[in-house]
Amino acid sequence: MPYFLDGNNLIGLARKSSRPGEDDRAALLSELSARLRSTRATVRVFFDGEGRAASYGSLTVSGVGGSADEAIVRELGKTSDPRQVIVVTADRELGRRVRDAGAKTMAPPDFWKRMAPSETAGGKETKVDVDEWLDYFADPKNRG
Repeated sequence: MPYFLDGNNLIGLARKSSRPGEDDRAALLSELSARLRSTRATVRVFFDGEGRAASYGSLTVSGVGGSADEAIVRELGKTSDPRQVIVVTADRELGRRVRDAGAKTMAPPDFWKRMAPSETAGGKETKVDVDEWLDYFADPKNRG
C-alpha cells in the first residue's frame, strides 16, 4: 500500500514552522529513507513550492511547483485505485479531500510508529522512540 506524505506538514509539526528549509527537507528524506530500508512500503513525498523530482528506491519526491495539497489530490485522481493509498497528514481539510477521493488518511505520529526502524543493541532488538526523534528533529542545533 503506497503512502503519500504531505512533507511540509510533517516537518511543520516537528519544527513548529510553516516554512521548512532545504535542510529540513533533507533531514526528513534522510530519516524516511533509513526507515524504509526495513519495510516493503513505498512512500511518495510532496513538498509545497518548487522542487525537483527524485527517486531513492522506494522513496519518491514529487516536484509539485505549487501546492502539495493540490498535487496529492491530483495524483489520487490519476491512480487506478485510490482506496489503496494512505495519505499522511495532520491537515484536516486535505484529509477530508483525500477521503472524499477514496483514499485513507493517517496521522503523522501513527505513520512514524508504523515506520519505526528496528535497531540491534547488545544482541536484542529495540525500537526507536518516535517522540525522541521528533524532539531531536525539532531542535535546531541537531540539524547538521
